[in-house]
Amino acid sequence: MLSLHTNSAALAAQNSISRTQSSLSTSQTRLSTGFRVNSAMDDAAGLQIATRLKYQTSGMTVAMRNTQNSISLMQTAEGALDETTTILVRMKDLATQAADGSSNDADRTSMQAEFDALTNELTNIVGNTTFGGQKLFNADMSSSTATFQNTGLTFQIGASTNETLKFDLTTQVSAMQTALTSATAGFNSSGTASTATGTELATSAATANSAIDLLASAIDSVSVVRSNLGATSNRLEHVYNNLANVSTNTKAAEGRIMDTDFAAESSNMTSQQMLLQAGTAMLKQSNSTSSLVMSLLQ
Repeated sequence: MLSLHTNSAALAAQNSISRTQSSLSTSQTRLSTGFRVNSAMDDAAGLQIATRLKYQTSGMTVAMRNTQNSISLMQTAEGALDETTTILVRMKDLATQAADGSSNDADRTSMQAEFDALTNELTNIVGNTTFGGQKLFNADMSSSTATFQNTGLTFQIGASTNETLKFDLTTQVSAMQTALTSATAGFNSSGTASTATGTELATSAATANSAIDLLASAIDSVSVVRSNLGATSNRLEHVYNNLANVSTNTKAAEGRIMDTDFAAESSNMTSQQMLLQAGTAMLKQSNSTSSLVMSLLQ
């Protein structure tokens, strides 16, 4: 029907152009941002899933850093105890030498001087080893809390509340400090310098002999702590590797939801551009239809 008031063809063309422009704008936005989902309107369900995956991967990234920091803490403590073992082995050698009948009192006095110096260094290592400003083995309960001495540790190794690793060395560290105190006169696990001198070697061969087993026991107690530190460090390494694997796959899943497929979206944009050109041309043609009414009135 020819009508001056209503041009159905033009209205249809306008609606088509409006839809095409909206689709073209969406394609251009996706291509410019690189994201398929730029607002909840694009994919409400997908956005919800992707957001959940995003905060999960973000939390795992932080947990991976936590794990590395925890491993560094363990390595610092284990390194200090490695040197402690070396010192104790030398002290045991001195005790063994002093216990021999071929050593006289002057020899044992010289050995005692080295023994006392090593004792003071044990005090320094065990009492003052720190990580991030926090002492690790200090036994002075009135001072700042020592990491391994007074409390168990809880490592956050995942993005959720339940993903934790509990590590408690309080019993083993206390046993180690007791063994060191028994084996070496003057040892002070609180880290303060000692003025006391030992008597294990200087008194007699018999007292030197009695120190041998005590020093062996001290070495064993240090080894127990080192063993626990090493085992937990190995576990933390596995935790890190697992987090890296899960994080990679989770990020890939998020990308499949959120990222733009440039090949498909480029084709879609080209198609919308051609439809927009065709719709504009048809709108121009439909607008000229009303002029046909005038030819009927001539």
